[in-house]
Amino acid sequence: MKLFVGNLPFHVREAELRELFVAYGTPTTATVIVDNESLRSRGFGFVEFDDPAQGKAAIAGVNGMEIGGRALTVNEARPQGGGSSDRRGPRGGHGGGREGFERGGGGRRY
Repeated sequence: MKLFVGNLPFHVREAELRELFVAYGTPTTATVIVDNESLRSRGFGFVEFDDPAQGKAAIAGVNGMEIGGRALTVNEARPQGGGSSDRRGPRGGHGGGREGFERGGGGRRY
């Protein structure tokens, strides 16, 4: 089970992230996401457990925990890729099609 961990303080590194979760089981991975250019933390990461029961216990135990003055957000990670239409809407986020353009809405030209 892969968990999303959000609102991480920027000083937290992977070893510290893993340590937050060992009380609930044995994490197989703990990753803090960093900016490719600056190599600074982006304030979120992922923790994986082989045992879903451990993952659920970790969500219950760590979600809302305050670290460095920030309340962590922990939930089951959503699959990457397939959810893009959720963010952009049914037309891909490019305006309202022909009708949008005719009304000045910035849609595509045909």
